[in-house]
Amino acid sequence: MKPHLVVAALAFASAVHAQEYPSKPIRLLVPYSPGGPVDIVARLTAQKLTDELKQQVIVDNRAGGGGNIAVEIVARSLPDGYTLMMGANGTNAINPNLYPKLPVDPAKDLAPIGMVASSPMILVTHPSVPANSIRELVALAKARPGAINFASSGNGSTAHLSSELFKSMAGVNIVHVPYKGAGPALTDLVGGQVQIMFTGISSTLPYVKSSRLKALGVSSEKRVPILPDVPAVNEEIAGYEVTTWYGVFAPVQIPKPYITRLNQTLAAIFATPDARQRLSALGADPMTMSPEQFAAAIRRETAKWAKLIKESGVRPD
Repeated sequence: MKPHLVVAALAFASAVHAQEYPSKPIRLLVPYSPGGPVDIVARLTAQKLTDELKQQVIVDNRAGGGGNIAVEIVARSLPDGYTLMMGANGTNAINPNLYPKLPVDPAKDLAPIGMVASSPMILVTHPSVPANSIRELVALAKARPGAINFASSGNGSTAHLSSELFKSMAGVNIVHVPYKGAGPALTDLVGGQVQIMFTGISSTLPYVKSSRLKALGVSSEKRVPILPDVPAVNEEIAGYEVTTWYGVFAPVQIPKPYITRLNQTLAAIFATPDARQRLSALGADPMTMSPEQFAAAIRRETAKWAKLIKESGVRPD
């Protein structure tokens, strides 16, 4: 960090007890376009923070660069507690392994405030695919190597890497078709241009309920309450597990009392029945933890994806 920002951070830290935080609106950056899972969780978080902190929390979508644009904006912002980011696996655990050169290092230049929720991916297929279970899909893929294609929201996305992990653990040859976002990929899947996809539950549920897509499995260790009849992939491919998490970050020099205030507020928010119910409707669960626990979880995730990215040879767009 540049010297003038360090000086500013120290000045703010010394003034923590002299001025109530927050005393003005807070900006919460979202690294992706509106409507996706990260954006949906961010908007719920912003609404609840606004109510609790008595200051408006404004969602600011800054999509681009696989999420790296928002990361850089936040990392280079004044560490005064008024610029935050809703991060996820992609921005903070996958991208540092995927991109050879990043303008900032999320592990060094962002402070983890707290995880707020986690959710599994769901493996869905077009109805034309002659497989109604994970076992049948694996058998089909082995019988027709290279004939089945899978969509993703882009090279190196969580959706893409979930499929690569599936390929590796199931020992199948399926072909990647990257899109510029989950929306276009899902549209083509419903239209039959691609055949299978790992994606978010919230955006896919209406298609599953209307039988326009078939749900074969969820990527969590166990089944999820919102889809009790859909098995976990882990039931057929032992050890398979991918969880998408969402959490709040700030510039690394943010004063520690601000971190504590925000972390405690997030924990209180996502312990309420209303917040838990709204997350459940998205197929997500509250997942609060201390900043230290959050940082340790990110380190584990980073190591997990580093191994897969190296073995699969995945490259960004």
